[in-house]
Amino acid sequence: MPPAWPAASEEPGPRRPLHTHGVAGHHAPPNVGDPGLEGYLRWVWKAGWRGPPARPPASCAPCHAGLQVGARICRLSMESRASPRPGGLSYCVAFSQLLGLTVVAVTGAWLGLYRGGIAWESALQFNVHPLCMVIGLVFLQGDALLVYRVFRNEAKRTTKILHGLLHGFAFIIALVGLVAVFAYHRKKGYADLYSLHSWCGILAFVLYVVQWLVGFSFFLFPGASFSLRSRYRPLHIFFGASIFLLSVGTALLGLKEALLFKLGTKYSTFEPEGVLANVLGLLLAGFALVVLYILTRTEWKRPPQAEEQALSMDFKTLTEGDSPSSQ
Repeated sequence: MPPAWPAASEEPGPRRPLHTHGVAGHHAPPNVGDPGLEGYLRWVWKAGWRGPPARPPASCAPCHAGLQVGARICRLSMESRASPRPGGLSYCVAFSQLLGLTVVAVTGAWLGLYRGGIAWESALQFNVHPLCMVIGLVFLQGDALLVYRVFRNEAKRTTKILHGLLHGFAFIIALVGLVAVFAYHRKKGYADLYSLHSWCGILAFVLYVVQWLVGFSFFLFPGASFSLRSRYRPLHIFFGASIFLLSVGTALLGLKEALLFKLGTKYSTFEPEGVLANVLGLLLAGFALVVLYILTRTEWKRPPQAEEQALSMDFKTLTEGDSPSSQ
């Protein structure tokens, strides 16, 4: 005996119909109202429903698809409780954070010991640039990429918001670094954007801003359709990792450029500043490699939750009315 249909006040999902018949239409009992496909599926998942209250006509493929998704959601919700953290992931994430914090600390030490520290209204304004870029486009950007590996069992939307916030903070800090270097150049009468470091830096920053804006509009607000998000997601992942690596490479170029400007030929004599900067460069490369390693381990990817997995498997069936057996 299937459970009773819920009253309209018990609907967990929004009243947003996807089509005019099928699951959200004339086969739904009258006391459900018209919750829309998403609301119907969310109620099925929440209620732990295991079978249809009545078999819809064979001609209504969307209804059969909806019932199939509902049953799959219930089965997956029972099978995929909080998945255990894969072995080795915690150690790699902890190591990445140790490297990242060390990168920030060594950058501050280099600027404090050999470049006079940082200040906004003096000749030390330039030093704001490397510190902000390392914190923003290296450390925070790397952490934002790891969010989906660390928070494996939290709600998808919560993880998205954290991912977007970390990228937002990284953008603000990097913007301060850019303003600082352009203001310093203007005060000193130096030329802008002539070096390979500056070209790569502007490219990385512009791509970062575009990536953040497109990702925010696709995945958070206002949000694109499921099919459009599915097609764009691989590109989003690819460009995210690529921009991160470009940012680290740009930081290495800037570090080398700063050493050559100040030390000149003394750089080859193992000056203490040059040695410390070389260590900083190795730490930057190490942080990037560890983050990339974590991202490329297939078994460490965030497992789809029951509702996400069922919706992704049968979305085409539900929206286009294909027969479930034809998938």
